[in-house]
Amino acid sequence: MENSKNSSLSKLIPVMLCFFAMGFVDLVGIASNYVKADLGLSDSQANIFPSLVFFWFLIFSVPTGMLMSRIGQRKTVLLSLIVTFASLLLPIFGDSYMLMLISFSLLGIGNALMQTSLNPLLSNIVRGDRLASSLTFGQFVKAIASFLAPYIAMWGATQAIPTFDLGWRILFPIYMIVAVIAILLLNVTQIEEEKEDGKPSTFGQCIALLGKSYILLCFIGIMCHVGIDVGTNTTAPKILMERIGMGLDDAAFATSLYFIFRTAGCFLGSFILRKMSPKSFFGISVVMMLIAMIGLFIFHEKAIIYACIALIGFGNSNVFSVIFSQALLYLPGKKNEVSGLMIMGLFGGTVFPLAMGVASDTSMGQNGAIAVMTVGVLYLLYYTFRIRK
Repeated sequence: MENSKNSSLSKLIPVMLCFFAMGFVDLVGIASNYVKADLGLSDSQANIFPSLVFFWFLIFSVPTGMLMSRIGQRKTVLLSLIVTFASLLLPIFGDSYMLMLISFSLLGIGNALMQTSLNPLLSNIVRGDRLASSLTFGQFVKAIASFLAPYIAMWGATQAIPTFDLGWRILFPIYMIVAVIAILLLNVTQIEEEKEDGKPSTFGQCIALLGKSYILLCFIGIMCHVGIDVGTNTTAPKILMERIGMGLDDAAFATSLYFIFRTAGCFLGSFILRKMSPKSFFGISVVMMLIAMIGLFIFHEKAIIYACIALIGFGNSNVFSVIFSQALLYLPGKKNEVSGLMIMGLFGGTVFPLAMGVASDTSMGQNGAIAVMTVGVLYLLYYTFRIRK
């Protein structure tokens, strides 16, 4: 029994480091703000960067699910880490518009491969009722990388750490080193993967799963979760800059605050979900986000804006894990295909920032961006009543 626990732990460590690497995608929020400042871009132009990152989830997620059925989940995660490494290498050479477009595209492709394959890979180590809490713990580890990114960029921009003339871009080589370590550890870790039912599905058969109403509900729920996540990540500093007149280096703390509370929510959620039903906890989380959106519309005081951002971070922290586990448990014999479809839902990270950029460039300002995110929260409130017990 003890040997079994030690074996599971030795497999969990490299997998959790991969979850940390999964969090690299969230650097796009603060990075897009610095690129905007460096190149003098508008909100609509700057929001192309996070939108581009998540566009690749639409293209690569389902094919990745099919690829996993052929080469396995572990090898697919390794491939994703190699692509992520390449994306982090490019910004070392500059932050021109085209170079950053290529870097963020590779980051999106690598993350699409990783998110599609890493979650079902974890399900081979942790099974049954503990899957939702384990996925949440993985999201907790991912969130650590997410909330560290704005700090590292800010320290680099203010020369608080050695940057080797990279400034805020020191963030990229630091995370690149972690990606290399993750590649080396996972490469020597053997994980027995469950065989799927029957032959691997075709692309058309994967997409056809959206014809099942519950899978479609989960898919749209993932879109809304990621839209709110990327939207808050990108917009939080802009709200403080617009309403209080903060500079970018100071306002960048808002992004870190969001991820601090999202990290805390993931950590606590991994324990709460063992005691409370996913439906109840999900409902509480969505109500917290709804209160926060109302607060951002009404109030302009710094402390209240910070409190609302923290509420969104805590409320949004466990949404992905609950929806994803619900989808996997609904069709356990089609894990790879369902995983590909759910990760394709991260395309919401493209749709929401584009809509928010257009809305915020109008006379509404950042209230327009908040209105777009509120639509996503209202859908999640509807989804709460459809969660299976």
